Amino acid sequence: MSVQPGWYVDPADPETRRYWDGEGWIGAPIPVDATPPDGPPPPEAAPAPVPAPAAAAPQSAQPAPGGPPVGPFPGPPAGGHGQPWPGQPTQPGPWPGQPGQAGPWPGQPGQQGPPPGWPYPGWPGRPPAPRPHGLPLASYGARLVARLIDFGVVFLLNAVVNGWFVWRYIEEISPYLRESVRRSLAGDTSTDGLPQPGEQAAGLQIAILLIATALWFAYEVPSMAARGQTFGKRLVGIRALPVEADQPLGFGRATRRWSTLGLPTLLWYCCGLGLLLQFVDAVSPLFDQPLRQALHDKRAQTVVVQLPRTRPDTRTTPRDRANPPGDTP
Repeated sequence: MSVQPGWYVDPADPETRRYWDGEGWIGAPIPVDATPPDGPPPPEAAPAPVPAPAAAAPQSAQPAPGGPPVGPFPGPPAGGHGQPWPGQPTQPGPWPGQPGQAGPWPGQPGQQGPPPGWPYPGWPGRPPAPRPHGLPLASYGARLVARLIDFGVVFLLNAVVNGWFVWRYIEEISPYLRESVRRSLAGDTSTDGLPQPGEQAAGLQIAILLIATALWFAYEVPSMAARGQTFGKRLVGIRALPVEADQPLGFGRATRRWSTLGLPTLLWYCCGLGLLLQFVDAVSPLFDQPLRQALHDKRAQTVVVQLPRTRPDTRTTPRDRANPPGDTP
């Protein structure tokens, strides 16, 4: 997943903020509490070239009898202006392009990467875990518990609203089921003379799935659009947020997020295909890095974060709208 360009907290130095252009860091860092400018930072002026010192005429040396010729050693490659090239042991400090060092790589204006043949610098250890909007990502266990609570609520709603249709459907298929079970217990594998389900069975099945899908939509989408939380998420203390900003999802984004997981319910009629799609979506956060997004999160560009246990008192804590908390991509 690519993070949108913008000013974010620098993972290498949480006390500073830098501009992410979608592929790499550009520009010099600024203090984290400073107001970032609109758009990317202005390009840095190229450093003035260092004049090369006058080369002294090499003194010829006489070789020792029977020994190899001696003479002055060659200097840096042409165009180096008599200075050691970046990455030599004689040059202290990190070279441009490393984490914590601003500016493009030498000799390649605007390039945020090493020259050909150079190893790409990485984090000295394991990279820090992302903290979207300053909050830790929700664990898979917390998301699973919240989803099971929501499924329980939706099941109770179906028991009230969909109960009559389910009872009629069972009445339509019960003769077929009873005879099939009787023959199976008797060891009879023939299908001759089996009573067929009633004529209304297929229509009742479709009606049950449509009502169940509509109830799930009505339960989840409005609450996710307004607060980023369902009843289960509020109990567990997690919330869904847009990747790019700490704000409500809105009805359109909440609908896209739900439809990836909820609409396959209509495909349960097709040999359980919808249930298979929902299972793949449900386990997808286990294999996604680094934001642990499910397939419905990727479609809606959302992340699920763990809310703090204790929240600051909004009546006494001042709000700085000009400096929203930054995210780590």
